[in-house]
Amino acid sequence: MLMFVGDSFTVGSGPVPTGRAYAAETARLLGAQPVIAGAGSTGYLNRGRVGRDFLTSFEVELSWRPAPEVLVISGGHNDRRWGTPVLRQAASRLLWTVKARWPRTRVVMVGPIWIDRAPPKAYAVRDALAEVAAQEGVAFLDPLRERWVTGDRAEVLLPDGVHPTLAGHARLARWLSRRLADSAAPTNGPSARPRQPASVQGPGRSLPGYQGP
Repeated sequence: MLMFVGDSFTVGSGPVPTGRAYAAETARLLGAQPVIAGAGSTGYLNRGRVGRDFLTSFEVELSWRPAPEVLVISGGHNDRRWGTPVLRQAASRLLWTVKARWPRTRVVMVGPIWIDRAPPKAYAVRDALAEVAAQEGVAFLDPLRERWVTGDRAEVLLPDGVHPTLAGHARLARWLSRRLADSAAPTNGPSARPRQPASVQGPGRSLPGYQGP
């Protein structure tokens, strides 16, 4: 079983339903059963329209299920307006919660996705999440290192300029399935658990007026 927690890139948006988004397609390519949690506009901190972050999505939609072989946590796109210290705290807390519930599950973090050119803050988010992944001993995959637009921009990017088309999702799925199948990718082995961070502060841990992907 392959589980995901993510934002609108993971669950699909616009003309791309959940069953055709890259998460579901990745599972198909790997011959795995997908279970996909999360919602558009959400992140490690941002609660978006549904009023929940990744930790809440994990707890409500996934944590009560049997442990999967792999859990992919994919996001960060909607967290770029938060500071990196509080983002690292939230990401660490989610990983600790997952490990406590499913100690044998392999956890993979996928950084923020930008199909076209990413803003500078996206790289700050990427770096913060990569730091947490290294500290917690889980694999980190970086979509910002990839070139997703190789021809006609409209082939892989919807008119909103943010979300992938079906072809864009298929490209993401091929990339992710190859990386997940790579036997050399690190897994979440035993690691020393650092001091838990202070609680994340803020009204509902959301950004007033901000609705991301």
